[in-house]
Amino acid sequence: MPYKHGVYVSEVPTSLLPATTVESGMPVFFGTAPVNMADVTNVNRPVLCNTYEEFVAAFGFVPAADDSASGLKVFDYTLCEAAQAQFSLFGVAPVVFVNVLDPETHKKTAETVSVTLDSKTGSAVVAEPGIILSSVTLTNVDTPYVLGTDYELSFDDDGSLVVTSLSDDDGFKCLVGSSITFAADKLDPSAVESEDVIGGVSVSGEKSGLELISEIYPRFRLVPCTISAPGYSSDPAVAAVMAAKSVDISGRFKAISVIDVPTDTVTDYTGVSAWKSQNNITDAYQIACWPMVSLSGTRYHLSSQLPALMGQVDGENGNTPYVSPSNHNLQMTAAVLASGAEVWMDMTQANYLNGQGVCTALNEVSGWKFWGNRTACYPGTTDVKDAFIPIRRMMNWIANTIITTYLQKVDAPTNRRLIDTIVASVNVWLNGLAASQYILTGRLEFRESDNPTTDLMDGILRFRLFVCPPSPARDIEFIMEYDVNGQSVLFE
Repeated sequence: MPYKHGVYVSEVPTSLLPATTVESGMPVFFGTAPVNMADVTNVNRPVLCNTYEEFVAAFGFVPAADDSASGLKVFDYTLCEAAQAQFSLFGVAPVVFVNVLDPETHKKTAETVSVTLDSKTGSAVVAEPGIILSSVTLTNVDTPYVLGTDYELSFDDDGSLVVTSLSDDDGFKCLVGSSITFAADKLDPSAVESEDVIGGVSVSGEKSGLELISEIYPRFRLVPCTISAPGYSSDPAVAAVMAAKSVDISGRFKAISVIDVPTDTVTDYTGVSAWKSQNNITDAYQIACWPMVSLSGTRYHLSSQLPALMGQVDGENGNTPYVSPSNHNLQMTAAVLASGAEVWMDMTQANYLNGQGVCTALNEVSGWKFWGNRTACYPGTTDVKDAFIPIRRMMNWIANTIITTYLQKVDAPTNRRLIDTIVASVNVWLNGLAASQYILTGRLEFRESDNPTTDLMDGILRFRLFVCPPSPARDIEFIMEYDVNGQSVLFE
């Protein structure tokens, strides 16, 4: 030790640790995207997006198109539907998207066989979204045209291919004025199957589909809170894997998954409960939804809008999920089936679904509302921590926050200072949540009975955490009685 002479100051670790920030509702969407417009290698790769522009740059965007079968506009690419809901309808971010559509395998031959370039603009539009640029060939009789020399390719706002003639050395537009043979492959989102969404791990260790949920936190340092696969979650196999992946994410975190009850086969509210039971949609980490919704003729899965709605409600309440999304406005003008038929339910019918652990949409005085507080485990499970959506999400959020906050204390010496720091810090944080009424009560204890000497010697510490998030006021009753004494006012 060096010789000291004077006044010195040293520091010790703060006895209270502030909680880390964990996004309460950050969703992860799995589905299909028109990556032909952006990066064709963007397959089974989680991408964090904070804006609509970032999504388009990473995945491209094709708007909903007219569907003759339903009479509605329908999204061919489910991630475009989800991005539209998140960024345009609700304005919520951040979001992680995973495209499982692979241009190498999920493709087919384009229908367009010839194009004629406009003599004024020098361009032509191939009105088929999904054209894969590397597969395009243009020929005139037996003469092939060369990309970058004779023509260039781009996309318009509808995702259609635009062929534009370039000029030769004499200023003549090479392709104008003649019918040109066109050939190309295009994406086929209908070829994507449930197995692609479920994914797996290759022999080389590469993950795909829902297996990628474990990579979200290591990649972005953000905890996945909601898992959604619009258009695919109605497959019981996909729903089961989503539920399994909602627990123990990256070996520690918890999320909740949003499941769509299919509206092509379940066309009446009376059949929803039977489908839910028969297909084992009964997990505390699932939210079951029926039917679909439309906004001014554009169809959306509820699993596209609900994650955005939950994020919006959380943002309005301190970025904390203690408020139920029920009785908050969806962005919709009608409840619909896949066929396009409108669904009209009164409160009795909607409440029947709620009583079966299914959430729905209900048209009330102030517009269309998301209606339902129950997770899919209800009514088979009535444990309040599992059966109510906001309480299940609060339990997830509190657990995720504690994990990210106190990871820094792992491998610290097991002494009284460590225990006191953890107990005091957590209790200060819980007291703050209680003061804001995000929880009713909360406390952390370190009990001797939970910590045998042999475990302490082995470096294992157990803390007892008590929390009581508020239940949603799902049933407000007024008892009205005729007041016989009111007759006395006639004699006043």
